[in-house]
Amino acid sequence: MTDSPPVDIAALDWPTKANILSEALPFMRRFAGKTFVIKYGGHAMGNEALADVFARDVVLLKQVGINPVIVHGGGPQIGKMLDRLKIQSQFIDGLRITDEATVEIVEMVLAGSINKQLVGAINRAGGLAVGLSGKDANLITARRLTRTKVDPDSHIEKVLDLGFVGEPEEVNVEVLNVFAASNIIPVIAPTAIGTKGETFNINADTAAGAIAGALSATRLLLLTDVAGVLDKSKNLIKELSTEDSRRLIADGTISGGMIPKIETCMSAVMQGVEGSVILDGRVPHSVLLEIFTSGGVGTLVRRG
Repeated sequence: MTDSPPVDIAALDWPTKANILSEALPFMRRFAGKTFVIKYGGHAMGNEALADVFARDVVLLKQVGINPVIVHGGGPQIGKMLDRLKIQSQFIDGLRITDEATVEIVEMVLAGSINKQLVGAINRAGGLAVGLSGKDANLITARRLTRTKVDPDSHIEKVLDLGFVGEPEEVNVEVLNVFAASNIIPVIAPTAIGTKGETFNINADTAAGAIAGALSATRLLLLTDVAGVLDKSKNLIKELSTEDSRRLIADGTISGGMIPKIETCMSAVMQGVEGSVILDGRVPHSVLLEIFTSGGVGTLVRRG
């Protein structure tokens, strides 16, 4: 199932295209005026053609009355810049240890080049996008993220120093409400400000989940590099409750890097988000296919 090629919408005949548009109408009516937080990341970010398709889809959402809020990642791009500057990276549980030198590069790449590239793509597609970081207008305030690890020899639990890696503490929704009432699409880099004015690097999924929860968004969409959550036969699971999700984590069906994504989805729906979706950002128009078709193309997580 996961090896099936993506649908080439441009190659479809006109009756099929008309049916797709007709099917989209009730979803457009249902979601008009609703907020969708979309985390854009993975390998799709490095593909210019896919980036342009994503930008057009975001503009279409705004055009039909949906309020899209975009949060982007940038791990690979940060890694390349650090390599160019010969700054060595270390990771703990998938989190980049971010010292003072590293956080400057992280902010430069996330809030600078990547953010403005995505803003430019949306504007070229006919939208009106504005780039922000979590530091702008105190959009995201954060505290230092702590992790502990038990030493295998002494069995003593030690606190790990991740440097300027943060976790969201508060989201200033007033800033985003201004954009919701306008024709502007906010594009947010996942950096945040601390109580002492310091800069924190936040995982993009985590930032998107916190923003979606604070806004009580209708949907949180996490674009990634897999089709969604797969069962043990490698078939896509179309829908999960939070209870189902915990069970699949416990029995090992959900494992590795999918666990924090599912945990982000569960946290968001527990905060009031109607549904969180993990879907493949490498599939052209995956956002539109998820929102405007009855079957969707990813894994939807609901509370329950």
